Amino acid sequence: MSLQDHKIIAVGGENLIDSVRTVSASGQESFSHKLGGSPYNVAVAMARQGMPTHYLTPISRDEFGEQLARNLNAEGITLAGGRRDEPTTQAVVTLENGVPTYVFHRDNTAERAVTSATIMVAMPDNATHLHVGSLAFASGPDADAWEDAFHSAARNGLTTSLDPNVRASLIDDVEAYRARLVRLFGSATLVKLSDEDLDWIYPDMAQPDAIALLMSQTTASLVALTKGPDGAECWTPTRHCSVDNPPLPDLVDTIGAGDTFMATLVADLSANDRLSADALDAASEEVLHNLLTRAVQAACLNCAQEGCNPPDLAALDAALVK
Repeated sequence: MSLQDHKIIAVGGENLIDSVRTVSASGQESFSHKLGGSPYNVAVAMARQGMPTHYLTPISRDEFGEQLARNLNAEGITLAGGRRDEPTTQAVVTLENGVPTYVFHRDNTAERAVTSATIMVAMPDNATHLHVGSLAFASGPDADAWEDAFHSAARNGLTTSLDPNVRASLIDDVEAYRARLVRLFGSATLVKLSDEDLDWIYPDMAQPDAIALLMSQTTASLVALTKGPDGAECWTPTRHCSVDNPPLPDLVDTIGAGDTFMATLVADLSANDRLSADALDAASEEVLHNLLTRAVQAACLNCAQEGCNPPDLAALDAALVK
């Protein structure tokens, strides 16, 4: 048994089908169906980097759900959330210059059929870290349940990570949602967000001011910001680090790039015994630079693939030594 077998990562949040819409030069519309959902993608990316991963969200028994479940089984991920008869959530994705926009069909679906009690049952007793994000916190009783689970995990000594991955079209009450995020920031060990997320959560603020406000609102020992083609930055209570993206000559699309980045942060920190408040507080500039470099490299490798297809550990390590 390896050391990593004792570091169980629990992941909660949506699973869905990305129905990617493309339009030919002649105007003909076509769709391709891809497995997805931000936390689902994070779980896959973590497993590919050697992390024992438990996925806490229910998966439908419909045809799309069968595909989602088979894929997690093939990746060696434990389906801790069980199966449901409700349908699978669907996201219609339109690509413009490789950048996706989303329309969601999510009412009364399997991934939303959670309560605080069912999440507690799904959570492995030996979990050391909980990651939740994206649509899990958007609205409804399921969002309340995931928030309860996140705070409970932090109180019980687990490290926690959060990626808002804001989907504004699903936010019914903007101020209530922002208030929920602030509460969640207060139970987070690690927060990752995109520059677009930051702008939406803290509107009409310059980026440095928004980061300063976020740092004042969070218990997180690491806040990471992805900036698309401009690389990434991170902050600890005492340090700041910024890196550029590696060359990416063959951009296909950016679906799952942020999820791959998020998973790589958690996987690398866990593998190197740095996934704790004390270790992150003490992290050197070199440690932070290497961490960000690894995460942006993984994200860029994903962007060279169609849809979310994170690199495995061997491919990531090989890319970093080129």
